Amino acid sequence: MPEETALRRTPLFDRHVAAGARIVPFAGWEMPVQYQGIIPEHLAVRTAAGVFDVSHMGQLELRGPGALAFCQRVLSNDLGRIEAGHAQYTLLLDEHGCPVDDLIAYRFADDHLLLVVNASRVDDDRSWLESHLDGDTVLDDRSAAMAMLALQGQLALGLIELPSLQPFQFATAEVAGVPAIVARTGYTGEPGVELMVAAERVVELWDAIVAAGAVPCGLGARDTLRLEVCYPLYGNDLSLEHTALESGLGWVCALDAKEFTGADALRRQREAGPAQRLAAFRMRERGIPRQGMAIVPDGEVTSGTMSPSLGIGIGMGYVPAGVAQSGTVIEIDVRGRPLEAEIARKPLYSKETT
Repeated sequence: MPEETALRRTPLFDRHVAAGARIVPFAGWEMPVQYQGIIPEHLAVRTAAGVFDVSHMGQLELRGPGALAFCQRVLSNDLGRIEAGHAQYTLLLDEHGCPVDDLIAYRFADDHLLLVVNASRVDDDRSWLESHLDGDTVLDDRSAAMAMLALQGQLALGLIELPSLQPFQFATAEVAGVPAIVARTGYTGEPGVELMVAAERVVELWDAIVAAGAVPCGLGARDTLRLEVCYPLYGNDLSLEHTALESGLGWVCALDAKEFTGADALRRQREAGPAQRLAAFRMRERGIPRQGMAIVPDGEVTSGTMSPSLGIGIGMGYVPAGVAQSGTVIEIDVRGRPLEAEIARKPLYSKETT
């Protein structure tokens, strides 16, 4: 039998255990799925502030005189639209226009960029990028040396002293005495920052943020928060089986501004029209949709949960393009029971909906 690969732990593993977290395997890591519970952690972010250990995510650094040009060739969004000190949500695509990963690119300078990638895709992303590198760019996998926290919530930006930043700006600063890259980015739909620090300093920063009043939050709340605002998750909603246009991410593909891997395939699909689309839905009957459940007449749930903010079942899934119109009634096969749901506009949750 093949030898099992040991699960990795972030530098905060002992803190999670001491706080009574329920630990689960995730993308090759032992990660906290919840502490006091998914619902209270979710609501803490929606109403106050929560902190997440996201040190399992990868950091791939690109340096050299050709770094910006290289990223322009392999990433879907147009980095020419942002200046140094700004970040951008983007896709790494294959030649068919399907996502190898979705990620955030941080532009320090023309010769220095940092890509923050999904934990489950670090090895694949690194291999894909290395196979396309030229002599003017060097890739350095900084994932093991860096740790990352996400401080998110309505009160997050006032909880500790942070540099003043607009959304998707970033800066280097000391946070609670710890040198950090502070970015106004996040995955919850709330104000907040993501903090990248040296792995050996992250415990100190975590302790300071928790002492300031942030509620420790696990992967469970992270998932319900992102699904309420329809942020896709790689491996669920995004994969090599669906193109960026089918996934609703044409807005991060600069098809009319530049050439990049997968652009030709996406232009052809744009002209013909995607046959499928990733749609969001709300349940009209009592039931919780889950990944893999069938959507009737034709489709499949990619992400589903009970929304703590809305009090109803919500989800996303691929359906025929003609079905993916707001207000269309569908059925979800919930363990053999066909339950009514309705295609809805994204995001499913906003302050106006509560």
